[in-house]
Amino acid sequence: MKKVFVGNLPSDTTEEDILALFSQHGRVRSLKLNTDVFTGACRGFGFVEMEGHEARAAIAGLNGKTFKGRPLRVNMEEPRNARHRGRR
Repeated sequence: MKKVFVGNLPSDTTEEDILALFSQHGRVRSLKLNTDVFTGACRGFGFVEMEGHEARAAIAGLNGKTFKGRPLRVNMEEPRNARHRGRR
């Protein structure tokens, strides 16, 4: 199971939108959009879990694709400590 980061999402994005988008590339095991606690609007990113080969297909097919007028950023999630390497 691989966790895929999806970013640069518009604030009106719903989990159903992302499910429909990623389901074209395989079975979505889980999905979590980061939302604003007060408004419930999407904060611009989320995470999708898929099997490895399906996750790679989704990344290849969706990274840079225009979604609601914005180019998506889709890649494998990096571990927290790897993202901040070198920053102190």
